[in-house]
Amino acid sequence: MTPKRSAALRFILVTLLIDVTGLGIIIPVMPKLLTELGGGTMSDAARVGGWMMFSYAIMQFICSPIMGGLSDRFGRRPVLLASLFGFGIDYLFLAMAPTIGWLFVGRVIAGMMGASMTTAMAYIADVSPPEKRAQNFGMIGALFGLGFILGPLIGGLLGPFGSRVPFFASAVLTLLNWLYGYFVLPESLAPDHRRRFEWKRANPVGSLANLGRHPVIMGLIGSLVLVQIAAHAVQSNWSYYTMEKFHWDSRMVGISIAIVGVAAATVQGGLVRVIIPRLGASRSVYVGLGMYSIGFTLFALATKTWMMFVFTGIYCMGGIAGPALQGIISGQVKANEQGELQGALTSLVSLTAIVGPPLMSNTFAWFTRPGTPIYFPGAALLLGGFLTMVSAFLARGSLKRTGIAPAAS
Repeated sequence: MTPKRSAALRFILVTLLIDVTGLGIIIPVMPKLLTELGGGTMSDAARVGGWMMFSYAIMQFICSPIMGGLSDRFGRRPVLLASLFGFGIDYLFLAMAPTIGWLFVGRVIAGMMGASMTTAMAYIADVSPPEKRAQNFGMIGALFGLGFILGPLIGGLLGPFGSRVPFFASAVLTLLNWLYGYFVLPESLAPDHRRRFEWKRANPVGSLANLGRHPVIMGLIGSLVLVQIAAHAVQSNWSYYTMEKFHWDSRMVGISIAIVGVAAATVQGGLVRVIIPRLGASRSVYVGLGMYSIGFTLFALATKTWMMFVFTGIYCMGGIAGPALQGIISGQVKANEQGELQGALTSLVSLTAIVGPPLMSNTFAWFTRPGTPIYFPGAALLLGGFLTMVSAFLARGSLKRTGIAPAAS
């Protein structure tokens, strides 16, 4: 990779880190802000917060292919910078929102601007040689883990100064990143690799339907979707499960989330760059999905607090599967369709963020409700393990069709 491309890649990765940190900063204070504006209980705030997550995910689902298509037409730089600027203004909007209704408007705007992930991933595909794409995509997972360690920590420290202060901090961080990018970010998509913008291909349904033009990767995409849904057994269920089964308090839950974040960042930021080149992308998919499935099952069956921390390492090793899958999928698509592809994939991830939380939360609730015939708090985690196993079977069939499945030993 040339020095210029390396510098561009570093900027994009820093951009993603700042974006995720900005999102994480507001997590600790959102419940307090919702109770201040709504005057209700924490339960009421949780319900409203859930619908806000739903609205964010819906808008990201709709807008991701549009952002991807625009970046294929006009280049990555202008779309990415516009998204960053919009995100910064939106944080200011949220910081000054006078009612819950205005908070909803702000989250809708955030979902639209959050589709910048599409352009950032297309940028990474542009500047990465094929043999480095999986490792570079792995850095995204590492930065997500790091961002969700730093963000809540910063938000927790700023929260005592006021529930709106973290929103101003996120705005400053994002707008400084936009300003830096305005002066230093080069364009990654050459004019001769651009394509005409078409609404038919830029709407989420059309974008997803257009994936049918690449039948060889449909199984891999299905596998990626199932992994994302399964992940909500931990992402949307962790605090409820550990509080119910192990009687953890919020401090313990926070410590555990930070440890999960550190482990995820270690795997996806460091080990991915070693494991995938040694095992190959296809074997990395199988190993990663296997570790995920084992990790889910061990979490579900754990009986002591210390077990959850030990099993975290096994679970997080599954993080090699996602980058390997994305690297294989990206390698099957032309350069001038990378933005469209990443837009469709981001839309699919947003769709899983709509489906996954209620699926896993309701599974947990059914098996822990009063009078339930089978009391089993780990049911959602076992469901996550099952979905991951199905994901592995889908991936195997698709990898065989690509001709890159590992030979039997």
